[in-house]
Amino acid sequence: MLDSDLKTWLLEGDVAIQYQVHRDLLGNEDKWLRDRIAKEGWGARFLSRRNENGHWGQRYYQPKWISTHYTLLDLKHLGIAPSNETIRQTLAMVVATEKAPDGGILPIGENSDSDVCVNGMFLNFAAYFGVEEEDLKSVVDFVLAQHMADGGFNCRSNRSGAVHSSLHSTISVAEGILEYARNGYQYRLKELQAAELASREFMLQHRLYKSDHTGEIIDKRMLMLSFPSRWKYDILRALDYFRAAGVGYDARMKDAIEVLLKKRRKDGRWPVQAKHPGQTHFDMEKAGQASRWNTLRALRVLKHFDITE
Repeated sequence: MLDSDLKTWLLEGDVAIQYQVHRDLLGNEDKWLRDRIAKEGWGARFLSRRNENGHWGQRYYQPKWISTHYTLLDLKHLGIAPSNETIRQTLAMVVATEKAPDGGILPIGENSDSDVCVNGMFLNFAAYFGVEEEDLKSVVDFVLAQHMADGGFNCRSNRSGAVHSSLHSTISVAEGILEYARNGYQYRLKELQAAELASREFMLQHRLYKSDHTGEIIDKRMLMLSFPSRWKYDILRALDYFRAAGVGYDARMKDAIEVLLKKRRKDGRWPVQAKHPGQTHFDMEKAGQASRWNTLRALRVLKHFDITE
C-alpha cells in the first residue's frame, strides 16, 4: 500500500508527519522524532505563538482558530510529547479559571452554560497531556449529563434544546472519551465507555454521513476532506476515530470508505478539499493541493481495515 515514492514524499514532510508515518504505517515508533516536534517545524511554530499570560490568541476560545483551545487541539494532533511542560502549565491555568457552574469548560465569557462539543475536545487534549483526574471529574459529569437517548450528543441540548444528536458533537465527545480511557483515568469510566459505544452506533446507523431515515446525504461538506477538522465532522475524521479505537470493519462503513477511495489522486495522494474559515497561526497545508495529513490519515485507515484497491 505504501510504495517507495509515496513513502519518500510523506517522509519529506514536517517532523510531526514523519513521526506518525513511522508510528502508524511503518510500525516503528521513533520517540526521538516525537521529541523534535516541540523544537522544529509546525510544533515549534505553534508553541512560539503562546502569549506571556499563558494563552494563545485572545483567550481560551477566542478567536477561532488561534485560541488556546484550538491550538492545544492542534498540538495534540501533531503528536507532540504529552509531557510538554509549557502545555501542562497552560492546562493547569485553564482548569483553575475556565470552569462554569455546570462543571464544564466555558467557551465564551460569562455564559453559564457549557458546550458539550467543546468539552469533548477539551477532554481529548486534557487527557492526552495528563491533567489531574480530580480536575477532570466535573467535566466528565457535565459530558455524561448531556448524553442523549439516541446514543449521541448535541451541543444545543443544554442551551437551545435538541431532539436529535449531532455528528459534529458526537465525534468530538467520542474522541475525548477514547483518549481519557487510553490514559488510565478511572472516574466514571464504565459510564463513559458505554456512552462511547452508543456514540459509535449512532454514527454507524448513519453510515457515517447519511440520514438514518431517508438515506440521503446529511451535508455534502461531510464528504470533503479537511485538516485540521476543528469541531467539524467529516468521513475521514470518523474513519480515523474508528481506527484509533481499534474497531473492526462494519458493513455500514462501506459507503464512506468507497467515497474516500474515489478521492485518491492518480499519484496515490489525497488532497485538502476544504478549509474551515477563520484566523489561523499559519496554514500547514493549502486547499486544493496534495495533503500529507490526509494521505497519512487515509492510508492508516485503509491499513487498519485491511483494504486494498
